[in-house]
Amino acid sequence: MVVASIIVFIASLLIGALGIYVSARVIVGAGSFDRAIVTAIIGAVVWAVVGFFVGWIPLLGPLLALLAYIAVINFRYPGEWTAAAMIGLLAWVTVLIVLYALAAVGITSFGAVGIPGL
Repeated sequence: MVVASIIVFIASLLIGALGIYVSARVIVGAGSFDRAIVTAIIGAVVWAVVGFFVGWIPLLGPLLALLAYIAVINFRYPGEWTAAAMIGLLAWVTVLIVLYALAAVGITSFGAVGIPGL
């Protein structure tokens, strides 16, 4: 059971990092897959911590968690807040497409580490 959980975590992390990597390359033309993995881990931790402390506040809590996630991207990649938000949005869409394709062939379900809401 623990091994299966670890495998799911790693696969989800790699899918989330793929979304961030593709998005960063498209939006700012920078970044490596290693950088995307670290960004996905930091982003997931920050999202969880902020969500834990303020996530219960209607509308404001999830907005603050999203802002914190975008701040991580802004810190890790060149560009301004707009570029960071675009990277986050494109990463989400990229992961959604990958997960849909994998779910359609029965490999996985929806969910990725480092991408909010999935």
